[in-house]
Amino acid sequence: MTSPVPPGVPATYTDDQKHADMQVLHSMGYAQELERRMSRFSNFAISFSIICILSGGINSLAQATSGAGGAAIGIGWPLGCAVSAVFAIAMAQIASAYPTAGGLYHWGSILGNRFIGWLTAWFNLLGLVTVLGAINVGTYYFFYGAFGPALGMSDTIGTRIGFLVVITALQAVINHVGIGLTAKLTDFSGSLILATSVVLALTFLACAPSWDVARLFTFHNYSGAAGGNVWPEMSTGWAFLLGLLLPIYTITGYDASAHTSEETRDAASAVPKGMVSSVLWSSIAGYIVLCSFVLMIPDMDAAAAQGWNVFFWAMDTQVPALWRDILYAAIFVAQFLCGMATVTSVSRMIFAFSRDGGLPASKTLASVHPRFRTPVPAIWTGAILSVLFVWGTSLVSFGETSAYAIVVSCTVIFLFFSFAIPIVAGLLAYGGAKWPKMGPWNIGRGPFMLAGILSILAMVLIFVLGVQPPNDNALYITLGFLVVSGLVWFLFERRRFMGPPIGAEIAKRQAAIRAAESAVGETR
Repeated sequence: MTSPVPPGVPATYTDDQKHADMQVLHSMGYAQELERRMSRFSNFAISFSIICILSGGINSLAQATSGAGGAAIGIGWPLGCAVSAVFAIAMAQIASAYPTAGGLYHWGSILGNRFIGWLTAWFNLLGLVTVLGAINVGTYYFFYGAFGPALGMSDTIGTRIGFLVVITALQAVINHVGIGLTAKLTDFSGSLILATSVVLALTFLACAPSWDVARLFTFHNYSGAAGGNVWPEMSTGWAFLLGLLLPIYTITGYDASAHTSEETRDAASAVPKGMVSSVLWSSIAGYIVLCSFVLMIPDMDAAAAQGWNVFFWAMDTQVPALWRDILYAAIFVAQFLCGMATVTSVSRMIFAFSRDGGLPASKTLASVHPRFRTPVPAIWTGAILSVLFVWGTSLVSFGETSAYAIVVSCTVIFLFFSFAIPIVAGLLAYGGAKWPKMGPWNIGRGPFMLAGILSILAMVLIFVLGVQPPNDNALYITLGFLVVSGLVWFLFERRRFMGPPIGAEIAKRQAAIRAAESAVGETR
């Protein structure tokens, strides 16, 4: 399936347009090192691929079905998606003004100060590394549940880590060889997710014993043993609120549009539109698929008791074997491409932060391969760190709590904190000396302020939900990170880390860029 050129975007990338994109980047003190090969659709597709409702929406289903039942989908999904949407809208407004790789880090630094940018970078980096690990762990469990019995697989730490090493390495290799191949695969991934979602929804509805729409708005309390101990015993209200983690975790990753700004054509317009539209279409498609799934379930009590196995139980019970395996294959490919797109996102964050000296071995991590025009050391560093993270959590005992659930909670907290920090800085800087010129995508002061304030309130909700039992260890992990960050900043980084270029430093870098470009021109 080919993707049409979106309205308003030229089919060719002219020299004038290329020059305009480079000038925006030069105005922030950076040279055009990465290759601009991504169209507006590609920028949308990379966020849409990371959100991937066929990944988080399926692998984390039990958080809803073993919580408040059908209402956790029928009512909870749109509420959780609205939480993600306010973040996306506020971030899109900032992204239009500052379209750089590793966007959130730059926003925090420019709109706040060096420390705010540094803290944002570390929260975002940890969130991206952990989400890559969570996505690929979820892909492993999906593959094991779908094909493991037929292949004679056994679920051991060795099998799990071996699987992760193989698929993460493949994802890194694809990213290594150029943004052109990555963009083509994410374009395909976006189309695959939409097509598979439609087919899944139709399959669920066709295989449903009846269309009992009322169950989508009926609350049950499946906490404790009734829900396979996914959640401990709690009230129905708390079970419903904790079920919001399903859409909030699934509808994330849209910051990838910002991270690939320097590889996107007409980034100041394409990036914010890519962020918002990826959240919108993922929310709609996810709602249709999951509501259809709930309608297919023959018995809600029996489904809740399956816990984390609910998706495979329902598919085995209701869907013919051959057709089920075809759907499993499509979902697995979508999940693999979701991880591939996440490698792109985390590598651009590492590249951008290292470009300003924010990480150990920054000079190496900020280097770009002369042939492939990709940040190769950053790509492999992000991939390796995600595997090491999963391996480390596999060795730690969390009692009866799923390590996957802990990883998901930490991921949600880290990522949304990295979203919230620059949004708060933007609220304080909007229209002032630090943010004097708005980008071409401008929703206006009032709507931005509203989205920003709602994002702050949503962040409080996310943090409270993310540290509730059985994921209360996420609280200690987050607090520990904050303490360590504070010590590292005041003992080491406060004097060393200068942050992105500001003021006179921008002029200095612009002069160096012009000199380098002139030298290249003279040698031709």
